[in-house]
Amino acid sequence: MLSLLLACCESLALQGRALGHHPSAHGVYSSGVEQAASSPGQRQGRTGWKWARHRAVLEPAPLVQVQGVDRKRGGLGTRKPQTDSQDEESFQVLVGTEGESFPLMEIGTCEAEPSEQWDFILVAKYHTELRFKQVERQKQFLEELKSKGFHVKVREDQKRVFFGIRADNRIFDLYRTLLMEPEVPASGVEPATPTTTRIRIVNFILNSKTASGDTFEDLVKDGVFEDKFPLHRGEEDLKMKWAQWRNMFQEQPIDAIREYFGEKVALYFAWLGWYTYMLVPAAVVGLIVFLSGFALFNSSQISKEICEAHDIFLCPIGDSDKYQPLSVTCVFAKLTHFFDNEGTVLFAIFMALWATVFLEIWKRQRARVVLHWDLYGWDEDQEEMALELINCPDYKLRRHQHSYLRSTIILVLSLLMICFMIGMAHMLVVYRVLAAALFSNLAWPFLGVTTAMVAIGAVVHYVTIIIMTKVNKYVALKLCDFEKPRTFSERESKFTVKFFTLQFFAHFSSLIYIAFILGRINGHPGKSTRLAGLWKLEECHLSGCMMDLFVQMAIIMGLKQTLSNCVEYLRPWFAYKQKMLWACWAGDLELQDWQRNYCLNPVTSFTLFDEFMEMMIQYGFTTIFVAAFPLAPLLAFFSNVVEIRLDAIKMVQLQRRLVPRKAKDIGTWLQVLEIIGVLAVIANGMVIAFTSEFIPRMIYKYRDSPCRREPPQKVDCLTGYVNHSLSVFFTKDFQDPKKMQASGNLTECRYRDYRNRDPNDKYNFTEQFWLLLAIRLAFVILFEHVALCIKVIAAWFVPDVPQLVKNKVLEEKYDVLQEKLRSSSKSTDV
Repeated sequence: MLSLLLACCESLALQGRALGHHPSAHGVYSSGVEQAASSPGQRQGRTGWKWARHRAVLEPAPLVQVQGVDRKRGGLGTRKPQTDSQDEESFQVLVGTEGESFPLMEIGTCEAEPSEQWDFILVAKYHTELRFKQVERQKQFLEELKSKGFHVKVREDQKRVFFGIRADNRIFDLYRTLLMEPEVPASGVEPATPTTTRIRIVNFILNSKTASGDTFEDLVKDGVFEDKFPLHRGEEDLKMKWAQWRNMFQEQPIDAIREYFGEKVALYFAWLGWYTYMLVPAAVVGLIVFLSGFALFNSSQISKEICEAHDIFLCPIGDSDKYQPLSVTCVFAKLTHFFDNEGTVLFAIFMALWATVFLEIWKRQRARVVLHWDLYGWDEDQEEMALELINCPDYKLRRHQHSYLRSTIILVLSLLMICFMIGMAHMLVVYRVLAAALFSNLAWPFLGVTTAMVAIGAVVHYVTIIIMTKVNKYVALKLCDFEKPRTFSERESKFTVKFFTLQFFAHFSSLIYIAFILGRINGHPGKSTRLAGLWKLEECHLSGCMMDLFVQMAIIMGLKQTLSNCVEYLRPWFAYKQKMLWACWAGDLELQDWQRNYCLNPVTSFTLFDEFMEMMIQYGFTTIFVAAFPLAPLLAFFSNVVEIRLDAIKMVQLQRRLVPRKAKDIGTWLQVLEIIGVLAVIANGMVIAFTSEFIPRMIYKYRDSPCRREPPQKVDCLTGYVNHSLSVFFTKDFQDPKKMQASGNLTECRYRDYRNRDPNDKYNFTEQFWLLLAIRLAFVILFEHVALCIKVIAAWFVPDVPQLVKNKVLEEKYDVLQEKLRSSSKSTDV
């Protein structure tokens, strides 16, 4: 065999002389990996052999590939495992000459490995573009992979080098022995390892630390490699049945998604599909509540009184000196009744019940799916320990650790970051105050100025959210790294909690301010609270703070569901098309496939995480302030219908293949959903109590209305409510002379509050105000307890796991015990 190898090398040397190359210029690729010749589309003018920087020998670009020769005997390639029935060794030789590539020449019985067997592709720059240390680290990394049972194939195009990585089957046999079924089936044929399992194991090994302490991420940062990715293979069926816009209303092939992308991605789409399906009843009820306002559009007694109040003048808002008649708010008063009516309370309670039922039924759906995938008893810790042992048999178990000092530092830093987020909300308040002062000097209609200020504030808030999302991710990652989690799963769980907490304050701090603070700390017209003693604080819309909250919710949700989705799809689409346009394609089909996958948009461990986070924030908008925006479930439904296909198209056609991950649930996101459900009950109760006019209307109706003196058939019970809810301020008490002069013949103006009209009482709060405050607090407590009790009863009434699943698991345990009992009886008889 050695003589055959030497003869082959002599032949190669003769060919080199015939082409004008001196044998002494031919180097040996010391890493010993398989390298194929480049395609005819290789860089023009590139010679068949190139100098390695800082080395005294020459290295070949299209290298000699020899299989079947032991490296210890000075061979050039990797030794292939031999079977007992194999009588002779076989090897392949790839020969490259200047300016061209020769096809694979087969010697013996060995054939070229099919391209679909390559588990991962590594990408790097040419050796001539790397420093000597980078080249050595690259070869050391590849050598270490070879020692673990990996095969490597090298291909080149005009710009970079591709390394095809394939793991030996012995690695997957060991995995099957540790975690799956070590017994050979009755047919005697071992089952093939699923592609998702192969990719997952290989990715784990590639990401593990090398003998020198480097990870692949470190090698990428240092320029040793550019990237790594698994190949898209067999995605045509998913592309036809799932990843197309025309399949928007078709059922998702969850099992096919699992077979291609793994359980984690399949569970995401299963959850998203179920969430979208459950949004239908919520959207219908919300639409009914919203449209019920049409019945009050012209018949509402409050709207009639406002529209006819031509002789009631409102006190100037902000630094304006204009006295507006109450009737100018007629249209906005009617619009407010679309979402601030008697159905709002019932809808808020319904959404609390809906959130609970949605989660409980999802748990049942998940149990069925996981049982179908035979993952009901799968243990994530055991999986990670098995992968560690496969990668390194000398792996030492990392135990759970907890440091109170480290936890205290993380808690303090998290609180500081939350304070910073609240400060950002205050900056938005400052902007609105300054904008109000600026717009008040413009010759715009007063209500137009107010509405424009609210709308622009919402847009600024949306831009702030985009910026703070990047900041929050960076901070959450640093806090998570400081905590030193034991495994990747634990790190992901801790990162989820921290990132969602920061994102929650980034998205909802402005809404909390508008719902519960705006207009409540302003003082009264004669004595206004001012920012830095100069600018008067912003007040609610003349039709009430619910209008401000509605506009803010509508703009933020509208932008997130439209603009964000467009950017989410168009940015990777344009990036992919641009790469495809400028790509220099090789003539070899296999290398073309590697190039095509490289041109796809890169994915990271955050790709699926970002999709989950996007849905969690949307779920928060759909439930937390739904009392102020009943159309939120409807917008979320239409957005999700598009989102499912958008994510499918991105993952199948525009992005590199996601590394499959095994899972039996959606992880920490389930706890996030439950927390959002509890927050939704509290927030909606407070919106109804403090932001809506529901409680003041009810108190007036049953305590102060004319219905207490006359039968309800003769008079509307809300007659006189507008006059009752507006306080009186005498214009002579204005400290600003401009406002006193602008009042003309007006002696008094009205404003929204419950204060005494006697100037000697300094416009203090009336008894009605304190009564309303007490009833509002009582309502919040009652509403929260009732809603939470409904949630608890619903959770008890709907079991998390169906009885069918429990019985199936019970039967499997029983069968195992029966089998052990029979085996024990047989051994006793013998």
